[in-house]
Amino acid sequence: MMCDDARLLLHAYLDDELDAANSAAVAQHMQDCAACTARYGTYATLHKALAQPSLYRRAPEALRERWSAARPAMTVTSRPPRRRAPLAFAMAAGFAGALLVTSPAWFHVWRQPALGDDQVVAEVISGHVRSLQEQHLMDVVSTDQHTVKPWFEGKLDFSPRVKDLASEGFPLVGGRLDAVDGHGVAALIYKRRLHVINLYQWPTEAAATAQVQTQRHGYTVIRWRADGMQYAAISDVNENDLKQFVLAFQNEVGAPSGR
Repeated sequence: MMCDDARLLLHAYLDDELDAANSAAVAQHMQDCAACTARYGTYATLHKALAQPSLYRRAPEALRERWSAARPAMTVTSRPPRRRAPLAFAMAAGFAGALLVTSPAWFHVWRQPALGDDQVVAEVISGHVRSLQEQHLMDVVSTDQHTVKPWFEGKLDFSPRVKDLASEGFPLVGGRLDAVDGHGVAALIYKRRLHVINLYQWPTEAAATAQVQTQRHGYTVIRWRADGMQYAAISDVNENDLKQFVLAFQNEVGAPSGR
């Protein structure tokens, strides 16, 4: 993991919102990076300071009464009790999580790609899976490309290409910041029926290339370069649908045809 990746994940790491693999990656990175460790220490200090009870103030009675009067009547419905996992299972899961976070050896093995695997594809898949976790998919929710594109201004050192493909059957639904291959990247989120398509893009100085398709773990990844940008589209939709999505996006970008 590079510093740019770690910085994007430090807040989520502090709030314990990362999955086990990314928590282990951040912890491993901070063991060797004094700068990111210091940054994390600053965040932790601020986080603790903002949680002090002395900062809380009771709202004035007039405001409380006005707010209470304005609240609509709420219907309380009972929910069936949630079944709890057996205690032994919970303890085993906790032990496994602690082992993942504290074991650099495990992380080293996990990070080693299989022979011939492409690290970028692995990170794209990891980012896609992470995005499907609750409340991780989108930082900006909008079907309007003229809302999504300006949202990235000031957050990245490039302006991503954003296109609504609703007329092609792939509506734009939002965007977020992510990290791939040591870069801060723009992630555009599209839908194909109930399936999510993540389209990552970031600048590159490499020459334009045709599409390169990879199938792994049930996901299809299509990568290409065009006009100084690297693109990677990933989804669990069928292969032909993802190819159609890429072609629809390229119609505007003018990338070389795929192979």
